[in-house]
Amino acid sequence: MNPLTKVKLINELNEREADLGIKEVVSWHSEYKDSAWIFVGGFPYELTEGDLICVFSQYGEIVNINLVRDKKTGKSKGFCFVCYEDQRSTILAVDNFNGIKIKGRTIRVDHVKDYRPPKDHEDIDDVTKHLREEGCAPKDSAAASHSEEPEQSAIPVKKAKKDKKEKKKKKKEKERKKKGRASSSAESSPRHPPAAIKEEKQDAAYDKYNHQGPMATGPQNGQKATERGGGRDREEDDKRRISEKGDERRRRDGDDRERETERNNRDKRKDTDKGDDRKRDDRGRDSNRKDNRKKETDQDKDRRRDSDRGDGRRKEDRRDTDGDNRWRETDRDESRREKERDDGRRRDGDNRRRETDRR
Repeated sequence: MNPLTKVKLINELNEREADLGIKEVVSWHSEYKDSAWIFVGGFPYELTEGDLICVFSQYGEIVNINLVRDKKTGKSKGFCFVCYEDQRSTILAVDNFNGIKIKGRTIRVDHVKDYRPPKDHEDIDDVTKHLREEGCAPKDSAAASHSEEPEQSAIPVKKAKKDKKEKKKKKKEKERKKKGRASSSAESSPRHPPAAIKEEKQDAAYDKYNHQGPMATGPQNGQKATERGGGRDREEDDKRRISEKGDERRRRDGDDRERETERNNRDKRKDTDKGDDRKRDDRGRDSNRKDNRKKETDQDKDRRRDSDRGDGRRKEDRRDTDGDNRWRETDRDESRREKERDDGRRRDGDNRRRETDRR
């Protein structure tokens, strides 16, 4: 929507409320009762924060201001956000400043419901950062006198780009040193550390059996030894079976993979053969089409030749017939003329005879 139409709509709303005498509780300004920010747009690019504070501080104390500027050039974009100390000042500013002209340009003033502060970038100036954090509201005289010196020292001067470059170089050097240390420690340490072998703990019960006589302890120890030997054999058999099963599974997996690869290769070959057949069919069709076109063109040429020959013969026949007709007409004309001459001579002879007979 055009900003001038927005200006007109806001002014029409204010005029209707004034004519109807609507209370503040029901007014459209009550929707923005939780926000003390206003939007100002359309003012000249030459105005600064101080100029805007001078203009808009007529209806209340300004706490903070955010003049939107271009990141590269730093020039004003022609709109800003202003925060009042009292929310009621926003209503007065919107009602009175909306639609006025500043240096020949009409400005638009409207409420802001959810104001989001801008994100601080690396290229931002320290003064603007300090202004965004602490605002531009005046402070008490007693507190200001005590805090003048620390405030001046708190605002640091903008650092040059060389310092940033030096910091980056130092970080890179530290990372290189860390990498060199890690690589040297890896080289010095053995690649394959010795495996730690655990020693089996001896049971105290074996000593009891050893102190007893050989007759009493012989069969029991023999049974235990056989049991232990059988257990070991079982474990070895189980391990062998597990390893054999694993080998069989691996072989099956390998066979399945080979079959899958063969199937894929067959499918690829079939696809290639089908593609070759299609290409051949397309080539045959194209050649047949070309041959048919050539035949059609030859037939058209023959037809044109035959038609041209027929037209020539017809023209010759017409010429012959025209010549014959002309000769016939000339013969007729000559015979008519001779008849007329003969008739004239006969008439003259008859007339002369009649005259002689009268005399």
